[in-house]
Amino acid sequence: MWWLDRTGLSRPTPDRAGPHRRAVLARGARSLVVLALAAPLAGCFQPLYGSRTLDGGPAVNASLSQIDVAQIPAGNSTPEARIAVELRNQLVFGLSGGNPAPPTHRLDIRISSTRTSVIVDTTTALANVENYRLTASFSLVDLQTGKPVVTDTAFGQVSYDIPGQQQRFARQRALRDAENRAAGVMAETIRNRLASYFVAGT
Repeated sequence: MWWLDRTGLSRPTPDRAGPHRRAVLARGARSLVVLALAAPLAGCFQPLYGSRTLDGGPAVNASLSQIDVAQIPAGNSTPEARIAVELRNQLVFGLSGGNPAPPTHRLDIRISSTRTSVIVDTTTALANVENYRLTASFSLVDLQTGKPVVTDTAFGQVSYDIPGQQQRFARQRALRDAENRAAGVMAETIRNRLASYFVAGT
């Protein structure tokens, strides 16, 4: 009957069973090889937000909360003055959640910023889209020895639209949003770099 024929079609024929079984065995063998290679590396990874390190030491979050973020120097009435405050605030919250512990390290930062036109209106020769780039040179200083243990550079770059050249307030608002977003990218980059130091020691 037709349902018997349909059931029969769903069963693999002897000719089809061989290649199918070999493919399943090959995938299983590859999986075993990957697991065998990954096993020795299993102890090399450590969760960033774990309560303790793999060797029983303090968590990375505890070490990050002991970093004192120094005031970021910027000239009065300069574009970087507001960004310096925004970046420092984001770092303080990102490193300690707003509850810093007694400091063991100090983070010194110097920043600079640039704006670049990406798309220019051919009629007015004015920019429609710009890139905002925030660059920071930072140094993590061990307060016990007074020596820097991490010295590096980070940057955050974002793009923003200029909504009409006649809308001056909208243009300034778009630039301010771009500055805040760049500061957020920068704070996350610096935090990850410092976390890698406390995990790996480099």
